[in-house]
Amino acid sequence: QVQLVESGGGLVQSGGSLRLSCAASGSIFRFNVMGWYRQAPGKPRDLVAQITIGGSTYYKDSVKGRFTISGDNAKNTVYLQMNSLKPEDTAVYYCNANLGGKEYWGQGAQVTVSS
Repeated sequence: QVQLVESGGGLVQSGGSLRLSCAASGSIFRFNVMGWYRQAPGKPRDLVAQITIGGSTYYKDSVKGRFTISGDNAKNTVYLQMNSLKPEDTAVYYCNANLGGKEYWGQGAQVTVSS
């Protein structure tokens, strides 16, 4: 059983920063890929950032240069550092992990950016 627990969401002013954490049950090296998705009201869930077991990363164009995904295997945790936040970044952020082709999701963390 894989469990992912997000933390670190909240309310921040435009231009501010937040760091999301995703604590996994067990080593994150088990996962082929881990990532962060977000879903704003009335919109589909979108991939924001992703990191592979080899350390390769992917970022959605609109967050490049502002967001950084990283992993700490000693803590079984993946992070999403979000800087220069904009109101359009407001969404529920979900941690995702792929293990043997099966997808696992966290419960979501609300991020609200005020203008």
